[in-house]
Amino acid sequence: MKTLTTLLLAALAALAMSTLARADDTVSRGGYLVRAMGCGDCHTPLKVGSNGPEPDLARGLSGHPKELKLPPPPPAQGPWIWGGAASNTAFYGPWGISYAANLTPDMATGLGAWTPEQFVAAMKLGKHAGSGRPIAPPMPWQAFGTLTESDLRAIFAYLRSQPAIVNAVPAMVMPKVAAK
Repeated sequence: MKTLTTLLLAALAALAMSTLARADDTVSRGGYLVRAMGCGDCHTPLKVGSNGPEPDLARGLSGHPKELKLPPPPPAQGPWIWGGAASNTAFYGPWGISYAANLTPDMATGLGAWTPEQFVAAMKLGKHAGSGRPIAPPMPWQAFGTLTESDLRAIFAYLRSQPAIVNAVPAMVMPKVAAK
């Protein structure tokens, strides 16, 4: 009986370790995909460093800084119809003005209240939280939408493993429609 109990406990411990290893593998895979797909390029604001602009890692993946108020963008002229702010977190074009979202797990201002299903739907359908407003350019949701559900869930798991940063990103500004 003692041997059977020992074997059972060993099997349960192995199962638990295997489950933890899979969870670690999922987060690691998500981190790899986040880095490879350049999520931080737009969702981590830039700051001025000794060699010029560099990612502000203290604000990693927190989106456009709420305290960075921007003037109206310049008018589109000729072939120059879109552009971005020096922080690389705000963009303008025919779609209006879009701001990189807070991807940290902050419950109020980031993805903390989202479910994995909402994240997968957002990336597959191009809708905020999977059913809200359209996700605006330059977010390449169409490219993310080609990933497997497993990869998207891994990205979400990685994002959920990051430090939560309170940062209420401004809402998208729709383009002004010319009066007729």
